[in-house]
Amino acid sequence: MLELSLDLQFFSGEKTEKATTKKRQDSRKKGQVAKSQDVNTAILLFIMFMFFIFIGGFMQEIFMGLYEKTFVEYIHWDLTEENVEKVLLESTIEITKAIAPVMAVAVIAGFAANYLQIGFLFTTEPLKFDLKKMDPIKGAKKIFSVRAIVELFKSLLKITVIGAVTFAVLWINKDEMMMLSLKDVGHSLSFFAQITVTMGIAASIALLCISVIDYVYQKYDYEKNIRMSKQDIRDEHKNIEGDPLIKSKIKEKQRQMAMRRMMNDVPKADVVITNPTHYSIAIRYSEDKYEAPYVVAKGVDYVAFKIREIAKHHEVMIVENRTLARSLYDKVEIGEIIPEDFYQAVAEVLAYVYRLQNKA
Repeated sequence: MLELSLDLQFFSGEKTEKATTKKRQDSRKKGQVAKSQDVNTAILLFIMFMFFIFIGGFMQEIFMGLYEKTFVEYIHWDLTEENVEKVLLESTIEITKAIAPVMAVAVIAGFAANYLQIGFLFTTEPLKFDLKKMDPIKGAKKIFSVRAIVELFKSLLKITVIGAVTFAVLWINKDEMMMLSLKDVGHSLSFFAQITVTMGIAASIALLCISVIDYVYQKYDYEKNIRMSKQDIRDEHKNIEGDPLIKSKIKEKQRQMAMRRMMNDVPKADVVITNPTHYSIAIRYSEDKYEAPYVVAKGVDYVAFKIREIAKHHEVMIVENRTLARSLYDKVEIGEIIPEDFYQAVAEVLAYVYRLQNKA
């Protein structure tokens, strides 16, 4: 029997269940999401090299203009502090004009690549200092883990594929490359720019294909890491719904408060209708509040006894009517007006009470 209990505890502790929505939300808040860095790199590289096709001529004009100005104008200037400052300022402006669009597109592409994978997410949780991250034992386990082997295989695959793609591009254009010695400088620069962009686009497409496989693996690894045991799910449900013991105490407290409020309203009643041993119904009639009498308190057994006791203490009239007391208890809740079916019977009781009070 003991062995069976231990086996059940063991299996309930195994993380075999899919993560709940709350678990996923908590992991996301901590920055733990299924994301492939290779997807970001591939998209970023592809967008940047495609952008170079459109902005290449603009960048060439800027750098050629700066090159010509350096060897035509700047070279004849005297080496003074003022001239050096001017050269640095003008060069910085020209280089900024060439690089700023590239940097802007790179930032936008980076955000877009992340958004495609995980949507909008801002958290500082991964930046928090954690001594557990410096644990050498855990570090050694990571080095020799399955994930580390997968990362090594992935790196070798990327080097092989990207190397093969770039070599293929160079091999296809080898004949034209050999003839560059017979061409002018402008043609050579244009050729190298073109071949560089071609290699970049081809390599980024190859990397994108690899990154799709990596994303599938990252998704699988993420799902495995956030799995929950049956006990985890029970604990989470308990935390969401509340501990049954605490909930029962809260409900008991609420019942006590409601009972206290009800007992405080008994002295305001006009009459308490009773079945002497079991039921007590406190009735009040107020033209300012309702058009008909309403129930301010009701109870059975001990509560009925307390209602009668409070009524006696505050000189509230008690009238015995077994049938009416039982019927009102079953059909009318506290704070509700009595149904029309009971108008005649309750009116007779109230009239009797008012007559006695007038005589007194």
